[in-house]
Amino acid sequence: MSNPLIVSIPHRLGKDEAIRRLKTGLAEIRTKYSQLFAVSEETWDRDRLQFRISALGQAASGTIDVAEDSVRLEIFLPWLLAKLAETLQPLIRREGTLLLEKK
Repeated sequence: MSNPLIVSIPHRLGKDEAIRRLKTGLAEIRTKYSQLFAVSEETWDRDRLQFRISALGQAASGTIDVAEDSVRLEIFLPWLLAKLAETLQPLIRREGTLLLEKK
């Protein structure tokens, strides 16, 4: 595994609302991007999500930590996916920001 891909997304929702939106929004994202990746594990423990995904035949794992004012994604990518990390980061940031926008 290479260095982790880390994406921090600020928000103004508070922790509980951010978690609620992430839980519902992640299901939509799984459906929207099902041709790109599959989620094999998703475990919430209070304000932390641990997950495992596979993409392009490669497995990756990571966490999402939710704070009062930000969400931090840390994912450990195998070398093949790590090569795509630069293109993945803006997509992750955009989708995460859309989930956490104040409505």
